[in-house]
Amino acid sequence: MPEPFRDPAIPLADRIADLLGRLTIEEKVGLLHQYQAPVERLGLGAFRTGTEALHGLAWLGPATVFPQAVGLASSWDLDLVRRVGEAVGEEVVAFHHKDPAGAGLNVWAPVVNPLRDPRWGRNEEGYSEDPWLTGVLATSFSRGLTGSAPTAMRTAPTLKHFLAYNNETDRCVTSSNLPPRVLREYELPAFRPAIEQGVAVAVMPSYNLVNGRPAHLSPLIGEVLRAWAPGDLLVVSDAYAPGNLTGLQAYHEATSSARASSSRCAACAASTRSGSLPARPARSPSRCPSPTWPSGT
Repeated sequence: MPEPFRDPAIPLADRIADLLGRLTIEEKVGLLHQYQAPVERLGLGAFRTGTEALHGLAWLGPATVFPQAVGLASSWDLDLVRRVGEAVGEEVVAFHHKDPAGAGLNVWAPVVNPLRDPRWGRNEEGYSEDPWLTGVLATSFSRGLTGSAPTAMRTAPTLKHFLAYNNETDRCVTSSNLPPRVLREYELPAFRPAIEQGVAVAVMPSYNLVNGRPAHLSPLIGEVLRAWAPGDLLVVSDAYAPGNLTGLQAYHEATSSARASSSRCAACAASTRSGSLPARPARSPSRCPSPTWPSGT
């Protein structure tokens, strides 16, 4: 009789719980890395998470190249943006089947940082300076990436970069100072629709600090983002950012205390990384009014 975690007839949450119960601490730590180590005794192969998919995958080889996000936003066409996301998602799956180690199904897109400052230098990656427009476009792109199957996701979209990230110069040591009104009326609304509607199932914290606290340790991840989500919300660090807690940011003196501060987010992320995509969460109606823009304008 196969182990419960291999039985597709068992609810996914129960399969994950069964698998986690069989893993050692060392094996769980190995699953926290982007290039997850194999667990041969359980028949689990190596697994790669994460693929950049903002406007196509040409960086991986021959693929469709779409306009940058700010160009897509200039179409004011939600269905067009959804169809672009759908095409990108299909090509992610194709690259994954061709080389699972080269392309993961957890896609690091879309970028939902409002384009609040033209000096950022990466404004082509975002949709708009308006948080509402950014939110609805990101939702459309994410819906295309996830696909239309009722119970399974084609890819798992990851919103980035949380939070108040619009600076590349000394980005690991600068702090974005957000008054409550700017936070609640400008920054957070861009993230809300895609998470609340269940079409984005992960978030990537940013390199910077926010009001003096590293974004990776923000209580808003648990208190706000996960409160919006209809299901699990994964957290993936931005590359080397965890090392900044005791390095460039010197927010903690010792690695042990830094690990303690971030362990809750890491444990939640690990609990949903078993080599399969999370089950599609139940979608709740959007609290944003539906735009009625004519197609192609």
